[in-house]
Amino acid sequence: MLDGKTIAITRSKDDAAEFISLAEQNKATPVPLPTIELVSKGEKIVDEFLESVEQYDPDYSVFMSSKAVKLLFDTAKNAGKLEKLQLSVANTMVMSVGPKTTIALESEGIKVNYQPTTFSSVGVGEEFTKINAVGKKVIVPRSGASTPFLKELLNKIGIDVLEIHLYDVCAFRDTTQWNAFRELFSQNKVDGIVFTSASSVRGFFEIMSKDYDVNTLLDNLEKLSVVSIGPFTSDELKKLNVKNTVAEVHTVAGAFDEMKKSFSN
Repeated sequence: MLDGKTIAITRSKDDAAEFISLAEQNKATPVPLPTIELVSKGEKIVDEFLESVEQYDPDYSVFMSSKAVKLLFDTAKNAGKLEKLQLSVANTMVMSVGPKTTIALESEGIKVNYQPTTFSSVGVGEEFTKINAVGKKVIVPRSGASTPFLKELLNKIGIDVLEIHLYDVCAFRDTTQWNAFRELFSQNKVDGIVFTSASSVRGFFEIMSKDYDVNTLLDNLEKLSVVSIGPFTSDELKKLNVKNTVAEVHTVAGAFDEMKKSFSN
């Protein structure tokens, strides 16, 4: 099905290891595209988190990405505040959005109490409904580029939410790694692209629009199989008039399966 196909993903090579492995097993050529980079808000994020836990006294902490976990804990290590952070998080019931985030938390010595079956904001909402957390308080350390959807969803359920923005997101600045992709894209030799977040959609368009006018970009994308990892990513693509299929399971493996399906139709 994917034999000989060239499939890109909007992640750096390091973050795309699972995708690269799946592509190679299926005799496809993977093209990792580092699309976004995180701009940390610095050491103050650890103090802000610790102070917030102390003052706000949340019942739950929710982690929405492995990147947020890594950034928060790495910053704490560099500031000599790792134990304080571990204790602070351990004083809450911990929910992780999905398996990759759970692994990241466990590797930092954090026990994960809940992980939804749908790995998304909607799944987190469903999990909180199941455990009947009405009237409880939740702290969410996450990206400054996040939508207000999760906060609004949990508020509707009757949960109080404090979001702490650990980092901002910008388009990846060193685009030399995109040269091979640009060449293939111009020659219509890319068969599919997996978009892994709404921010990566914005980053992709910002980077590619330096070399292509929007109409050419959209015309070329029209010829490809475009898969989005989840509904927010899909919505961002739709805003830009890009047709796409949403992965049934909102993971890289789920998006890869969706890509396989698109070529078997």
